[in-house]
This record gives sequence, C-alpha cells and structure tokens, in this order.
Amino acid sequence: MRQQADVLSPRGPTIPSTHLTFSSAEAHRTWLEGQSALPRGFRVGRTRLDFMPAEVSKPAKMNLTLVVLDEPTPAFAAVFTKNAFPGAPVLVGRERLESPTLGALIINNKVSNVCAPEGREASERVCAAVAAGLGLTASQVLPCSTGVIGWRLPVDSMERAVPGAVASLAGGSVLPAAEGIMTTDLYPKVRRAQVGEGCIVGIAKGAGMIEPNLATMLVFLLTDLDVPRDTLRACLRSVASRTFGCISVDSDTSTSDTVALVSSRRVPCPDLARFEAALEQVCADLAEDIVRNGEGVHHVMRVRVRGALDERVARGVGKSVVNSPLFQCAVNGNDPNVGRLVAAIGKYVGEHHPGMDLSRCTLRMGGRVLLEHGTFRLDHEAEAALVAHMKGAELYASVPPPDGLTFRPPVAFPPHERAVEIDVDLGSGPAECTVLGADRSHEYISENADYRS
Repeated sequence: MRQQADVLSPRGPTIPSTHLTFSSAEAHRTWLEGQSALPRGFRVGRTRLDFMPAEVSKPAKMNLTLVVLDEPTPAFAAVFTKNAFPGAPVLVGRERLESPTLGALIINNKVSNVCAPEGREASERVCAAVAAGLGLTASQVLPCSTGVIGWRLPVDSMERAVPGAVASLAGGSVLPAAEGIMTTDLYPKVRRAQVGEGCIVGIAKGAGMIEPNLATMLVFLLTDLDVPRDTLRACLRSVASRTFGCISVDSDTSTSDTVALVSSRRVPCPDLARFEAALEQVCADLAEDIVRNGEGVHHVMRVRVRGALDERVARGVGKSVVNSPLFQCAVNGNDPNVGRLVAAIGKYVGEHHPGMDLSRCTLRMGGRVLLEHGTFRLDHEAEAALVAHMKGAELYASVPPPDGLTFRPPVAFPPHERAVEIDVDLGSGPAECTVLGADRSHEYISENADYRS
C-alpha cells in the first residue's frame, strides 16, 4: 500500500520509507480501484457456480475467473511450486511453457485439484471449454486451481459455467479478477507500476499454506510492455526468488503455487532494467500484501539479516525467526520475549553452520539494541519501548468470540502497513536478505481447524 516504490536491493525489499493507512474498508476500496486499471490488450471476467463435492455431502460454491488477451502472445512466463505433490494445473502449466503462444488463463477457487482422480484430464477439459468459447486451442489456455486439496474438480458444472465467464469479459479494471481468485483472503490484492507509456499490474491470492520456494499461491502479473519471451522468463525467475521467495505465513509450501507473467506487447519497453525494477516493486508489494492478509495475522514481521557469509545464510536465519512458533506467539501477544528470538537464530546456525562465530552478533527490534556482541542489553525502559513498538504494528486486537469457538478478525481491510522491525547483524560477512513473516494467533488456529467444515 505504498504510494511510491521502495528502493529494492538484490536481496529483497528494503524497509519502506512511507506507509499508507486506511480508516475504513471504503477508503481501502477506493485505493484499490485506483490501482486496478488493466494494461492494454487484456480483459477479465468471472462467474460463480454451485456444486456438490464428490467427497462430502455439503453444497459448495466456486468462482471461475478468466484473464484473456485480445490476441494470443508468445511473451509469457511462469514459475511453480517446488512441492513434490504438485496439483494437476501445475503439471499442465509446466507443459504450457512449451506452447508457442498463450491466449487466456482460467482460475478456479474452492478446489485445488491435487492428487485427485483424473486430475490432469479435468484441467484439460476445463481448458478445452474455455478455448472453445474464445476461439483458441486448449494449449493456449493456462489453468490454475486453489482450494481444498484432494477434492475433484466439478468439471461438468465448470463446463456449463464457462460461457457465463466468457460473456462477462470486460476491459477497464482487474479488480473483478482479484476478487474472483480469493479463498480465505480478507480482501483483494492489487498492485501496479508505470514504466514509460506502459504498466505492470499484478493481483494475488494467498493467506495460508505459505512458504514458497519460487512462487506463492496464485499471482498473475499483466503488462502491455513488449519484453522478449526469454527476457521475461529470466526476469520473473530472478524477481520471484527475491520477493515471494522471502516470505512465510506458516512455513507450509503449497502444492499449487503459481506466478504467471503475461505481456500483450502493445507498448515498446523503454528500458529492460526499468522493467525489471518495476516488476520487482509490484512483486515485493504483493508479497507483503499476502503476509499482511494472512490467515489470522495480527502483526507482520520484517526481519532484515545482514553480516552473513552469503545470501543463503541470511535467508535461512530470517526464515528461522519468522517460522518459530514460540516467537510467533510472543509477537501475537505483544510480548518482546527476545529469548525466543535468539533461540530461533541459534537453532538455524547451530544446525546448518555450527562453526559460525556469533560473538559479534547484534540484534535490534524497532531500532533498539537488544543484544550486542553476544550479550543482552535489556532493562525496564527497553521492555516498555519494545511492547509499544509491537502494539504499534498490530493490525487489530483479538475479539473473543461470543460462542467461545470461532475467532473472526474485526476488520476486512489493512488499516496500516507497519511491521515489527527486527534487524540481525551476524557480523560474519557481506551478505544480507530481508524476510517477511507473521505472528500466530487464535484466529489462525480456528480458521484452519474449520477449513473444510
């Protein structure tokens, strides 16, 4: 929600210099609408269908969302999950990278089509139905699915619903697509950047099962800038690693992670370096949006690790901090239990780099020194300042549920984009990396305990 792009390093997004705040859902919606103008050459549409899952006797609803180019393009790229149980749409999507051109993307929520009987055939049938409605071939349609793992796609119902999605196609705004791909997300996520006469617009879906290796849940990046196919793909691989590869909500890598980048080639690209910088801005902003919109998230944690031997070490330390259940719970309670922070760092270093000397390590939270040269620097004043910093980063306070069972967040928009700022200087080398993570709340447990029921 930054009004201007952050300055980005090759090692991930830096701490933003400004923050946007929103006083209401209406104010946030107005801002989203201002971000949502589609690049030239794209239309989006969506429809909703009812179905009965084959696995449970409970009616369900599904969105079908289309992103369609006015003309098929050879300039498209994608990166996918490294999970060894990928969904059928990921398997099909990897094959689509060999296609000469791409003309459309079809996205469904509610069912992820992972390890389901005849899952690949189901994805291909949906692509064929979309292709028939748009005058394309099935190989020109990229499928994506998100939702419950293990359920079968309701292919017959989806085929009947495709004409409605085609009929709804319109230019103008990407917001209908951003809303259509949501599952447990509290609000849609849209980001944009201008490059000369062209632009990049991105939307994302993701709230839980997030610690991507190359991508994160579902992200769709649209541009009218004419960038060659090979360059587009190289840019996406590099940028996705530096942005989506540096976040975590709950340390679980999804089976369906997909990031797709498509160009309509309508506008000359003035400078490839500017294009990659703008793509990184959009992806970094979407990555932070995903963490802030995570299931039950009260606090975003921004962990900047420097002084590492290499970037891999810096990223590993950052991931160890944001994925520590004990530290996540402490942050949720606005409790600066810095012993858990030290333990998380020491756990990673002791397991992966046992010879590393941490005697020069310095830790800061909210700019205040916590530990220096391996020794804590704590007192009553520091404790109070750390509590205040954590409370200042809180998105909302928990409201106990009236039934004592179901926690629900009291807001469905991001009131601000502050974070619990943690700096780790390992004092061992030149490398650095910034990792974004989240706390662990009652709402997260409730959301995932009730996910299918």
